[in-house]
Amino acid sequence: MTNAELSAKMSHDWDERAKQNASYYIVDSNTTWNREQFYELGRSSVTGHILSDMVNICQEKLPAEMKILEIGCGAGRVTKSLAAVFGQVYAVDISGEMIRLAEEACREKANVHLIQNNGMDLSVLPESDSFDFAFSMCCFHHIPSREIIESYLKDVSRLLRNGCLFKFEVQGDTKACSEADDTWVGVPFPDAAVDEMAERCGFEPRYRVREEPDRLWLWFFKK
Repeated sequence: MTNAELSAKMSHDWDERAKQNASYYIVDSNTTWNREQFYELGRSSVTGHILSDMVNICQEKLPAEMKILEIGCGAGRVTKSLAAVFGQVYAVDISGEMIRLAEEACREKANVHLIQNNGMDLSVLPESDSFDFAFSMCCFHHIPSREIIESYLKDVSRLLRNGCLFKFEVQGDTKACSEADDTWVGVPFPDAAVDEMAERCGFEPRYRVREEPDRLWLWFFKK
Protein backbone atom coordinates (compact mmCIF):
# COMPACT_ATOMS: atom_id res chain seq x y z
CA MET A 1 0.00 0.00 0.00
CA THR A 2 1.41 3.39 -0.99
CA ASN A 3 1.47 6.31 1.43
CA ALA A 4 -1.30 7.99 -0.57
CA GLU A 5 -3.46 4.85 -0.36
CA LEU A 6 -2.78 4.52 3.37
CA SER A 7 -3.61 8.19 3.89
CA ALA A 8 -6.93 7.75 2.08
CA LYS A 9 -7.72 4.75 4.27
CA MET A 10 -6.81 6.65 7.44
CA SER A 11 -9.06 9.52 6.39
CA HIS A 12 -11.97 7.17 5.69
CA ASP A 13 -11.51 5.16 8.89
CA TRP A 14 -11.30 8.23 11.13
CA ASP A 15 -14.30 9.81 9.44
CA GLU A 16 -16.25 6.65 10.24
CA ARG A 17 -15.01 6.59 13.84
CA ALA A 18 -16.00 10.23 14.24
CA LYS A 19 -19.51 9.45 12.99
CA GLN A 20 -19.90 6.35 15.16
CA ASN A 21 -18.54 7.58 18.51
CA ALA A 22 -15.79 10.21 18.27
CA SER A 23 -15.18 10.57 22.01
CA TYR A 24 -14.72 6.81 22.47
CA TYR A 25 -12.27 6.44 19.59
CA ILE A 26 -10.27 9.41 20.90
CA VAL A 27 -10.28 8.21 24.53
CA ASP A 28 -11.22 4.54 24.45
CA SER A 29 -11.51 3.96 28.21
CA ASN A 30 -15.22 4.79 28.13
CA THR A 31 -17.90 4.31 25.47
CA THR A 32 -20.30 6.86 26.96
CA TRP A 33 -18.37 10.09 27.65
CA ASN A 34 -20.67 13.06 27.98
CA ARG A 35 -19.54 16.35 26.46
CA GLU A 36 -18.35 17.94 29.72
CA GLN A 37 -16.40 14.83 30.76
CA PHE A 38 -14.76 14.61 27.36
CA TYR A 39 -13.54 18.20 27.27
CA GLU A 40 -12.55 18.07 30.94
CA LEU A 41 -10.15 15.29 29.86
CA GLY A 42 -8.65 17.81 27.46
CA ARG A 43 -8.12 20.28 30.27
CA SER A 44 -6.47 17.52 32.32
CA SER A 45 -4.18 16.66 29.40
CA VAL A 46 -3.09 20.27 29.07
CA THR A 47 -2.43 20.45 32.81
CA GLY A 48 -0.41 17.24 32.77
CA HIS A 49 1.54 17.62 29.53
CA ILE A 50 1.68 21.38 28.91
CA LEU A 51 1.34 23.45 32.08
CA SER A 52 3.74 21.16 33.95
CA ASP A 53 6.37 21.65 31.23
CA MET A 54 6.27 25.36 30.45
CA VAL A 55 10.02 25.85 30.93
CA ASN A 56 10.75 23.57 27.96
CA ILE A 57 7.76 24.76 25.96
CA CYS A 58 7.96 28.53 26.38
CA GLN A 59 11.71 29.07 26.86
CA GLU A 60 11.05 32.52 28.37
CA LYS A 61 8.42 33.47 25.79
CA LEU A 62 5.03 34.66 26.99
CA PRO A 63 2.42 31.96 26.23
CA ALA A 64 -0.07 34.60 25.06
CA GLU A 65 2.43 35.70 22.40
CA MET A 66 3.21 32.20 21.12
CA LYS A 67 1.92 30.56 17.94
CA ILE A 68 1.67 26.80 18.33
CA LEU A 69 0.81 23.79 16.19
CA GLU A 70 -1.22 20.72 17.17
CA ILE A 71 -1.09 17.61 14.95
CA GLY A 72 -4.06 15.24 15.12
CA CYS A 73 -6.53 17.49 16.92
CA GLY A 74 -9.49 15.14 16.55
CA ALA A 75 -12.67 16.68 17.95
CA GLY A 76 -10.76 19.52 19.62
CA ARG A 77 -10.55 17.85 23.04
CA VAL A 78 -7.10 19.33 23.74
CA THR A 79 -7.27 22.18 21.22
CA LYS A 80 -9.95 23.99 23.16
CA SER A 81 -7.79 24.08 26.30
CA LEU A 82 -4.61 24.95 24.40
CA ALA A 83 -6.44 28.05 23.15
CA ALA A 84 -6.90 29.21 26.74
CA VAL A 85 -3.12 29.19 27.23
CA PHE A 86 -1.49 30.25 23.95
CA GLY A 87 -1.95 33.23 21.66
CA GLN A 88 -2.60 31.38 18.39
CA VAL A 89 -3.36 27.67 17.96
CA TYR A 90 -3.17 26.01 14.54
CA ALA A 91 -4.54 22.48 14.58
CA VAL A 92 -4.65 19.88 11.81
CA ASP A 93 -6.40 16.55 11.41
CA ILE A 94 -6.81 14.05 8.57
CA SER A 95 -10.54 13.62 9.21
CA GLY A 96 -13.03 16.14 7.90
CA GLU A 97 -15.60 14.81 10.35
CA MET A 98 -13.23 15.36 13.29
CA ILE A 99 -12.48 18.89 12.06
CA ARG A 100 -16.22 19.59 11.93
CA LEU A 101 -16.58 18.48 15.57
CA ALA A 102 -13.54 20.53 16.58
CA GLU A 103 -15.02 23.61 14.88
CA GLU A 104 -18.16 23.17 16.93
CA ALA A 105 -16.18 22.76 20.15
CA CYS A 106 -13.94 25.76 19.46
CA ARG A 107 -16.49 28.08 17.85
CA GLU A 108 -16.00 30.69 20.58
CA LYS A 109 -12.19 30.54 20.35
CA ALA A 110 -11.18 33.15 17.79
CA ASN A 111 -7.50 32.20 18.18
CA VAL A 112 -8.04 28.63 16.94
CA HIS A 113 -7.37 27.80 13.28
CA LEU A 114 -8.54 24.32 12.24
CA ILE A 115 -7.28 22.77 9.01
CA GLN A 116 -7.80 19.36 7.39
CA ASN A 117 -4.48 17.98 6.14
CA ASN A 118 -3.60 15.04 3.91
CA GLY A 119 -2.46 12.68 6.68
CA MET A 120 1.07 12.41 5.29
CA ASP A 121 2.68 15.79 5.92
CA LEU A 122 2.04 19.47 6.67
CA SER A 123 2.15 20.78 3.12
CA VAL A 124 -1.21 22.45 3.84
CA LEU A 125 0.74 24.99 5.93
CA PRO A 126 2.70 27.55 3.92
CA GLU A 127 6.44 28.04 4.18
CA SER A 128 5.85 31.46 5.71
CA ASP A 129 4.28 29.93 8.83
CA SER A 130 6.59 29.50 11.79
CA PHE A 131 5.74 28.13 15.21
CA ASP A 132 7.06 28.46 18.74
CA PHE A 133 5.95 24.99 19.85
CA ALA A 134 4.43 21.88 18.30
CA PHE A 135 2.43 19.18 20.08
CA SER A 136 0.83 15.89 19.16
CA MET A 137 -1.15 13.53 21.37
CA CYS A 138 -3.13 10.39 20.49
CA CYS A 139 -2.11 10.62 16.84
CA PHE A 140 1.19 9.04 15.82
CA HIS A 141 0.63 5.89 17.87
CA HIS A 142 -2.20 5.08 15.41
CA ILE A 143 -0.09 5.50 12.23
CA PRO A 144 1.35 2.19 10.90
CA SER A 145 4.09 3.80 8.80
CA ARG A 146 7.39 5.18 10.06
CA GLU A 147 7.84 6.84 6.69
CA ILE A 148 4.69 8.90 7.18
CA ILE A 149 5.58 9.79 10.76
CA GLU A 150 9.04 10.87 9.64
CA SER A 151 7.45 12.96 6.88
CA TYR A 152 5.50 14.80 9.56
CA LEU A 153 8.67 15.36 11.58
CA LYS A 154 10.51 16.81 8.61
CA ASP A 155 7.68 19.28 8.10
CA VAL A 156 7.57 20.17 11.80
CA SER A 157 11.31 20.86 11.54
CA ARG A 158 10.58 23.08 8.53
CA LEU A 159 7.93 25.05 10.41
CA LEU A 160 9.38 25.22 13.92
CA ARG A 161 11.69 28.05 14.97
CA ASN A 162 15.24 27.08 15.87
CA GLY A 163 15.62 25.72 19.38
CA CYS A 164 11.88 25.21 19.86
CA LEU A 165 10.23 22.03 21.09
CA PHE A 166 8.13 19.38 19.39
CA LYS A 167 6.54 17.27 22.13
CA PHE A 168 4.72 14.19 20.90
CA GLU A 169 4.07 10.52 21.57
CA VAL A 170 4.43 7.41 19.46
CA GLN A 171 3.65 3.71 19.85
CA GLY A 172 6.05 2.67 22.60
CA ASP A 173 5.15 -1.02 22.86
CA THR A 174 7.86 -2.68 20.77
CA LYS A 175 5.84 -5.91 20.86
CA ALA A 176 2.82 -4.26 19.29
CA CYS A 177 1.74 -5.88 16.04
CA SER A 178 1.20 -3.17 13.46
CA GLU A 179 -0.22 -4.26 10.12
CA ALA A 180 0.56 -2.16 7.03
CA ASP A 181 -3.08 -1.15 6.56
CA ASP A 182 -4.11 -1.00 10.23
CA THR A 183 -5.14 2.53 11.20
CA TRP A 184 -5.52 1.79 14.90
CA VAL A 185 -2.24 0.21 16.11
CA GLY A 186 0.70 2.31 15.05
CA VAL A 187 4.22 1.23 14.21
CA PRO A 188 6.38 0.83 17.37
CA PHE A 189 9.55 2.82 18.02
CA PRO A 190 12.49 1.26 19.85
CA ASP A 191 14.99 3.75 21.28
CA ALA A 192 17.47 3.38 18.42
CA ALA A 193 14.80 4.21 15.84
CA VAL A 194 13.85 7.33 17.82
CA ASP A 195 17.42 8.62 17.83
CA GLU A 196 17.99 7.88 14.15
CA MET A 197 14.75 9.63 13.13
CA ALA A 198 15.60 12.69 15.23
CA GLU A 199 19.00 13.00 13.56
CA ARG A 200 17.57 12.67 10.04
CA CYS A 201 14.92 15.31 10.73
CA GLY A 202 17.13 17.90 12.39
CA PHE A 203 16.13 17.44 16.04
CA GLU A 204 17.92 16.84 19.32
CA PRO A 205 16.01 14.04 21.16
CA ARG A 206 16.50 15.36 24.67
CA TYR A 207 14.00 13.45 26.84
CA ARG A 208 11.69 10.45 26.63
CA VAL A 209 9.13 9.03 29.04
CA ARG A 210 7.07 5.85 28.77
CA GLU A 211 3.49 6.46 29.87
CA GLU A 212 1.55 3.20 29.82
CA PRO A 213 2.98 0.35 27.71
CA ASP A 214 1.94 1.90 24.40
CA ARG A 215 2.75 5.60 24.96
CA LEU A 216 6.30 6.83 24.45
CA TRP A 217 6.53 10.60 24.95
CA LEU A 218 9.37 12.37 23.18
CA TRP A 219 10.88 15.83 23.54
CA PHE A 220 12.51 16.82 20.23
CA PHE A 221 14.21 20.23 20.13
CA LYS A 222 14.90 21.70 16.71
CA LYS A 223 18.62 22.14 16.17
